[in-house]
Amino acid sequence: MPEISRFLGIIIAMYYNEHNPPHFHARYGDYQAEVAIETLALLAGKLPPRAMGLVMEWASRHQDELMVDWNLARQQAELKRIEPLE
Repeated sequence: MPEISRFLGIIIAMYYNEHNPPHFHARYGDYQAEVAIETLALLAGKLPPRAMGLVMEWASRHQDELMVDWNLARQQAELKRIEPLE
């Protein structure tokens, strides 16, 4: 799973040839979640509340870049790194 960003112990990644809707994966320790790019809705999994808040803040700032990476992943092209949350 290609990593596209990493910040504060959170890893953001996307799989190639994933199912719709467009989404990304967030990992934090033993926790994992899938988040829809367009709506920022939690699709599956769970993160601790603080980590989830950070993921949502980051994702809201980078929705356009996430969609670019989603489209690249669908074409099995190299994904672009996205700036971490600081």
